[in-house]
Amino acid sequence: MAKCSIPLLAIDGGGTKCHVVFMDRQGNVLGQGKGGSSNYQGIGKDGVIRELVFGIEEAIADLRQKDDSALPQAEIEVECAVFALAGLDTEYDRRVITGLVQEVLERLPIRVQHLIVENDGYAALLGATGGQPGILAIAGTGSIIFGVNERGQTARAGGWGHRVGDEGSGYWIGKQAVMAILKAYDGREAGTRIGEWVLPHLGMDQEEDLFNWMYGPDYSVEKLSELSRVVGQAASAGDREAQRILEAAAHELFIGVAAVVRHLSFLDKPFTMILQGGVLQNEGHVRELLMRKIKAYAPQVQLDEARKEPIYGVTAMGLSYLQTKTSTEASEC
Repeated sequence: MAKCSIPLLAIDGGGTKCHVVFMDRQGNVLGQGKGGSSNYQGIGKDGVIRELVFGIEEAIADLRQKDDSALPQAEIEVECAVFALAGLDTEYDRRVITGLVQEVLERLPIRVQHLIVENDGYAALLGATGGQPGILAIAGTGSIIFGVNERGQTARAGGWGHRVGDEGSGYWIGKQAVMAILKAYDGREAGTRIGEWVLPHLGMDQEEDLFNWMYGPDYSVEKLSELSRVVGQAASAGDREAQRILEAAAHELFIGVAAVVRHLSFLDKPFTMILQGGVLQNEGHVRELLMRKIKAYAPQVQLDEARKEPIYGVTAMGLSYLQTKTSTEASEC
């Protein structure tokens, strides 16, 4: 079988979507594709395999459309593949996810020489900071904080999933909104208008429909997470409860950042702060309040305004490996 050689395959797989790119050694994108959630804790192992295969197949089709030398039936030989996936938090997770990745590759016309499987947040941190002192806060469907200091020591806070964590995330904000609506419906708390945005967004007429949805087959972590934008709309319209939820989200994220700051001894040292994920990119109130809290706690923090997509960090990790490999091979000649 004919072969097509590609330096890098990089996958950023979050709780909402996965982004797949093929790259050359200069960082030029040769093909790309997208799939859905890649967190097995949320959609199950089979769901992750399905979405990764779909995203990579889309990237392969894009690659072959752009490059005539990538023959339709050619096997793609990849020097380095980096799978940075949400849900990789323990050694058990690593074994599960590595197995999923291997099964995905077996279903595709791809042979990988060197495979890297890492947590999506950790990969994004190393790529965004280039190994320099910094902290990455991610608040998308889920949330997690990663940091690295000048000695290469790392620390993390949060990222324990939607059942016991993910404070400040889109999921967490959506859950708080549902709880506020149901409490107001009961008369346990003062009225909130959040329901005027949430119920129509979900195609519902009354609060009991919301309860039935939460415990029904159509519920999903991703759909609940989408409500964070609706809460943002309610907050912009002046709903005090929506504003309180966003303020609480910023505070929860700050608690995680502060823990990492202490672990890495950043209180009186300069470091870069990177904010990623849909909540921190789209909800200005959460982003601004979080940064005010961090600056008051660690005055030498510098916000990275580049706002690069997480895939940038994943590709940077792969390109770094390829560069090191090239240098090693050259020194052996």
